[in-house]
Amino acid sequence: MAVKIRMKRVGAKNAPVFRIVVADGRSPRDGKFIEEIGTYQPLKKGDNFTLKLDRAQYWVSKGAQPSDTVASLIKKAGKAVVPPPA
Repeated sequence: MAVKIRMKRVGAKNAPVFRIVVADGRSPRDGKFIEEIGTYQPLKKGDNFTLKLDRAQYWVSKGAQPSDTVASLIKKAGKAVVPPPA
């Protein structure tokens, strides 16, 4: 089973909102998914996404393939996390 991390559209017409989900690659875009790990609001200014970074890293470690957009959000969320002082 090819697992993907991708976006599922849930917003209204002309007001897109996406949920970041882990899904089987064969299921449709807005269809069945395994786990919801975040949200993305492209029209909102500033902090426009939430992401459970630990769950995203878990699924990537298990072989899940993030879409290009989700990969950039994971990268952005990883930079936002401040490492603890040594």
